[in-house]
Amino acid sequence: MSIKEILAVLFLLSGFFFFLTATLGLLRFPDFYARLHATGKGDTLAVTLCLIGLAVYQGISVNSIKIVFIAVFMFLAQPTATHAISRAAFRCGVLPWTITEGDEQ
Repeated sequence: MSIKEILAVLFLLSGFFFFLTATLGLLRFPDFYARLHATGKGDTLAVTLCLIGLAVYQGISVNSIKIVFIAVFMFLAQPTATHAISRAAFRCGVLPWTITEGDEQ
């Protein structure tokens, strides 16, 4: 196994880890905004790492340049979309979660 393949596998595994943690955040956090934050940050980093891993595996070629362009686009578009969704939810009246008496531990 070459250094290129090892590096690609490390990027892909780290991307998988961030997909997993974002999914756990989606399942465990109490309200819409916290869940959106977890998936927005985690998925952005996960997609970027996975695409970089694929580009490293491809080596220097036209395909790897296309993959890097896709990674840059996703890195810019996903946080913008997350912000737009959260702003729309706030304007529609979705309130953030607050601690109530039954929730305190």
